[in-house]
Amino acid sequence: MQLVQARWQGHRIGRVLESAMASVVWWPQSVEVEKIGGFGGASNNIPSKLDWGTRLRIALEAAKGLEYLHEHVSPPVIHRDFKSSNILLDRNFHAKISDFGLAKLGSEKAGGHVSTRVLGTQGYVAPEYALTGHLTMKSDVYSYGVVLLELLTGRVPVDMKRPQGEGVLVSWALPQLTDREKVIDIMDPALEGQYSMKEVIQVAAIAAMCVQPEADYRPLMADVVQSLVPLVKHHKLPSKPGTSPSFHAMQSPKA
Repeated sequence: MQLVQARWQGHRIGRVLESAMASVVWWPQSVEVEKIGGFGGASNNIPSKLDWGTRLRIALEAAKGLEYLHEHVSPPVIHRDFKSSNILLDRNFHAKISDFGLAKLGSEKAGGHVSTRVLGTQGYVAPEYALTGHLTMKSDVYSYGVVLLELLTGRVPVDMKRPQGEGVLVSWALPQLTDREKVIDIMDPALEGQYSMKEVIQVAAIAAMCVQPEADYRPLMADVVQSLVPLVKHHKLPSKPGTSPSFHAMQSPKA
């Protein structure tokens, strides 16, 4: 019975994704993208140069993808394994969400959840889902916040080779995200000179809300998109994306 239900869910999710906006998600049966791989995570498959403007755009396009899955299809689709290496970048560094192997159909009830076996990638799994198996759209929001922290800091979600207290990205970064004097200290050194303090504070505030321990305090992805749109619009992107210093997500010793 469970196998039949899983196949039925997979079929429904596949139909949703096949008809999804090709600009925000990548599905094997949809229009092929000239992909160069995910931008980070355990795969270490990172484009050599991701400047601040490009990172902002990746954050926005990934947020739009989750917004579509959560709020523009019914029932909503919860990705359940949203992470940096599941964000595909094309040759112009435009982002699309990929790998829906763990995706689940969400509850159509306001504030509802689906109960399921806990799956996902260490460092990206929302705490309430890890503890209870209750999956909601806010579980994806938490994972998105972790990706946003990767873009800000150049660090991976879990790196126990870091000094004590710095091994888990969320635990290390969260107390500093809302402190205007300390937030600059968590920024990826490769981005120095590329951003304004106002931009950093705004993006850090979004990340802080997304990784809140209490799911109810996290924003909807529509709110994240609305917050990022003006930042991307007003930040002048280089003529060739990625022409600034490297995104050292695995090697940044100073970050």
